[in-house]
Amino acid sequence: MIDFNVPPYIGKEKEYIEKAIKNKKICGDGEFTKKCHQWIEEKTGEKALLTTSCSSALDMSAILADIKPGDEVILPSYTFVSTADAFVLRGATVVFVDIRPDTMNIDEKLIEDAITEKTKAIVPVHYAGVACEMDTIMDIAKRHNLIVVEDAAQGVMSEYKGRPLGTIGDYGCYSFHETKNYSMGEGGALLVKDNDNFERAEIIREKGTDRSRFFRGQVDKYTWVAAGSSFLPSDINAAYLYAQLEVADEINNSRLRNWNLYYENLKDVEQIELPYVPKECKHNAHMFYIKTKDMGERTNLIRFLKENEIASVFHYIPLHSAPAGKKYGRFHGEDKYTTKESERLLRLPMYYGLKEEEVLTVCKTIKEFYKQ
Repeated sequence: MIDFNVPPYIGKEKEYIEKAIKNKKICGDGEFTKKCHQWIEEKTGEKALLTTSCSSALDMSAILADIKPGDEVILPSYTFVSTADAFVLRGATVVFVDIRPDTMNIDEKLIEDAITEKTKAIVPVHYAGVACEMDTIMDIAKRHNLIVVEDAAQGVMSEYKGRPLGTIGDYGCYSFHETKNYSMGEGGALLVKDNDNFERAEIIREKGTDRSRFFRGQVDKYTWVAAGSSFLPSDINAAYLYAQLEVADEINNSRLRNWNLYYENLKDVEQIELPYVPKECKHNAHMFYIKTKDMGERTNLIRFLKENEIASVFHYIPLHSAPAGKKYGRFHGEDKYTTKESERLLRLPMYYGLKEEEVLTVCKTIKEFYKQ
């Protein structure tokens, strides 16, 4: 059986977890949390805080952006529920706009028309680790005085015009879930541009206390100073993650080799459409997807692959079509591509450790399906 996903495992994870236990500090912000922070900051140039999930990072960004009941937040409908939940929990209305069919990202040309006097933020989602058109989005945000929160859950090690994803907007949110390129089981990170906001982020993450300042010796005792929650992960989780961050380039290159192998071996299959990566984008091979003619063909292909012991899956059901999407949001403009393209998209096996022969088997099986 060729699995769809296998969580990354290098071999040093167990050693580092045991070290965290021996350190007698397995709660948040221990040795390995700090090492992960340092790695992210060196890679991105931005200050970072590990969180319990990308959902938590998005929650924190919504608090930092001071989202309130009555505010509106613009985002794509083709995304995971956490992108919307973070702002709905603060009382905002989520306003969905259509996606581009080439990248499956929010269509930057449709954002401005969705802006009202209630709009507070734009949340671009970098699908499959391929960047949204961020220059246009940042220009719109600047002209309308809006906050930009990058949902870069899938974008660790990806870039837009040489800039790491998550560092372009006001806040960037990463995921280290078991399905991501680098994993701590459940986990994420928040990147914060502004120094004052970073101190606020530390307080929010530490239950509303200035505990981080206390441990740096900036205050002689720590106390409750603002509303917050517990958004910091265990150092055991961070130890698991750090083993992978140490060899991040190796993991990235391995995934890119398989991505390119898929592309080269499927580019001549006329019945399917392959991923598109704009020239200004450097992606991280987070996923390899194909698009079939329609949902019926996709269903048949999934079944055929399963019969040949290959796991493949489709992806998001557009949020605006879900009960909660209808309750908490609205779709602005025409749903020209979101639903149609989502019904065609099929994700193929992609993970660190996937063998070349397995990729070739998947490609061969897809070709066999279409020969029938």
